[in-house]
Amino acid sequence: MSTEDTNKRFDLELQRLEKRLDELVVVCQKLQEENHSLKQRQDTLIEERATLLQKNEQVRARVEAMISRLKAMEQTQ
Repeated sequence: MSTEDTNKRFDLELQRLEKRLDELVVVCQKLQEENHSLKQRQDTLIEERATLLQKNEQVRARVEAMISRLKAMEQTQ
């Protein structure tokens, strides 16, 4: 095998590796963007959950207060 053939094979392999590396860079960029988006979504969901838990606690307290008032009304009758 000649040096020229070896160089051509080496160049072809190098080009293949460069192409694959470029593809991997694109995949990494997409994954970083997706990860960032998912973290934002997670933060939003955590905030929504906290809000819903707070509202749930407020409703529970109001229902308990109504039950207490109804029991008090029953006792006075």
